[in-house]
Amino acid sequence: MTGNNQPPVQSFTRMEILIFMGVTSLILLIISQLWRYFGSVKIIPVIFTFQAVGWGIALGFAIISASLILSQIWEKYRQSAEQYLDLIITPLVFPDLIWVGLLPGLSEELLFRGVMIPAFGYDVLALIISSLIFGVLHLSDRQNWQYALWASIIGFVFGYTAYITGNLLIPIIAHIFTNSVSSTIWKIKKMSAIQ
Repeated sequence: MTGNNQPPVQSFTRMEILIFMGVTSLILLIISQLWRYFGSVKIIPVIFTFQAVGWGIALGFAIISASLILSQIWEKYRQSAEQYLDLIITPLVFPDLIWVGLLPGLSEELLFRGVMIPAFGYDVLALIISSLIFGVLHLSDRQNWQYALWASIIGFVFGYTAYITGNLLIPIIAHIFTNSVSSTIWKIKKMSAIQ
């Protein structure tokens, strides 16, 4: 990255990224299922309606738009997001981006919103706790705190959406849409810069 005084981040291979995403998603799914079983947690349900899908896509679009605006006005956030995306997306090819949307979108929403919010009391404090933990998950190093802060805010938005609608499908769709579209935009931008 140009104009950044940070040392280069360790790069990973395509296979390492895919394995890491798959293993992480599996671990999050196992944790959520064990927590549900042993904690007797009733998760926020996934209720399929076309309206919920539409709301999820609209929310994803709003998040992508807000991130693009924020990256224009907050240099440190832009650098932090670029560092994170460079680490995760650059080694991948376009078909891999399906997994970037699906795996985290499903496993993270099930654990952080579907299980954690009801387990922590289904209130605003539960939303805050699950959002902060979600943000920490996106902290790749200490200099990446701006991106982790953004992830915490987005985690709260996802959680609040599930909380007020009682439908986990909306944040799942929003998360999948956000990850898929933003990673595709990033990949296209990177390929254009190379040519």
